[in-house]
Amino acid sequence: MRAAVVERFGSLVNVEERAVPQPGPGQVLVRLETCGLCHTDIHAMNGDWPVKPALPLVPGHEGVGIVEQLGDGVTGRTVGQRVAMPWLGRACGDCRYCVDGRENLCEKQDNNGYGVDGAYAEYMIADARFAVPVPDGVTAVDAAPLTFAGVTTYAAVKNARVVPGETVAVFGVGGLGHLAVQYARLVGARVIAVDVTEEKLRMAAELGADHVVDARSTDPVEAIRRLGGADAAIVLAVAPTVFRQAFDALNRGGRLVLVSLPADGELTIPIFDTVLKGISVIGSIVGTRQDLADVFALHALGRTRVITETRDLADVNHCVGEVLAGRVPARLVFAYRTADPASRETPVTAHV
Repeated sequence: MRAAVVERFGSLVNVEERAVPQPGPGQVLVRLETCGLCHTDIHAMNGDWPVKPALPLVPGHEGVGIVEQLGDGVTGRTVGQRVAMPWLGRACGDCRYCVDGRENLCEKQDNNGYGVDGAYAEYMIADARFAVPVPDGVTAVDAAPLTFAGVTTYAAVKNARVVPGETVAVFGVGGLGHLAVQYARLVGARVIAVDVTEEKLRMAAELGADHVVDARSTDPVEAIRRLGGADAAIVLAVAPTVFRQAFDALNRGGRLVLVSLPADGELTIPIFDTVLKGISVIGSIVGTRQDLADVFALHALGRTRVITETRDLADVNHCVGEVLAGRVPARLVFAYRTADPASRETPVTAHV
């Protein structure tokens, strides 16, 4: 099988041939159809964060494919079933966080494409319990971004405790942001999309954003203030200035939801304003298996649109360059030759 392997932080990724792995007890072997390219994968490739992955590493946490083989003891999955392998590759199931429904905070979790090999490959081993079924009506190409970008922004909107009629500002409209706009609208919010790219702002408007702010030519704080301010600000961009801009755009009682993880990110906010205005600062990390099931269900009902372009795994290094250069409207998705012909899209195709 082909696999994209990181041998050294900051170096080019090698696409090489590897033996197809075999599932152990409680695991499944998945023949991958697609996998999205997330900025988190690039952080993993570069070793940007304090907790670094072990090398060599196969990145990828937006994998979608067909179960080919069951390991011993697997009863909840079937051969031929389409499943998704998200960031949360495994949690312990016994700690206080797992027991009370916050498995995404488990301290003993394994993360696909970071702690264990991920989905930049044609086959992948997954914990059967955390391989989330993909319902009929959701294609493998659409399911890939929903597996991380979707569930992460869905959870962020939930954590922001948005109620109908409130205003939500989404800072950063891309792979995650174009879905955040839609989830905020689904709960009845007025949505302000902020970005520095005309194409992404146009996409946000097409997906239902009520207002767009071009932060290249306009002070986003002043622009949002003129629109009445934000009750919640969801930060998906990584530029250091964005975090303080999002804070300053909040109304009293506002919620600042931090999602993006810049390599050297720190946030300084005024305690006086935070206390007197009753501002909440919330960290939101991905979502649970149930959150992902909800995301898939919404998409199957036609409530969301996923904007993608497909690529071949052999072009992984060029694709990373595209993402870093900001040339990708939303999400790049690797479509594998191991996919069934009916579900494999032609590379370099935009899906809207």
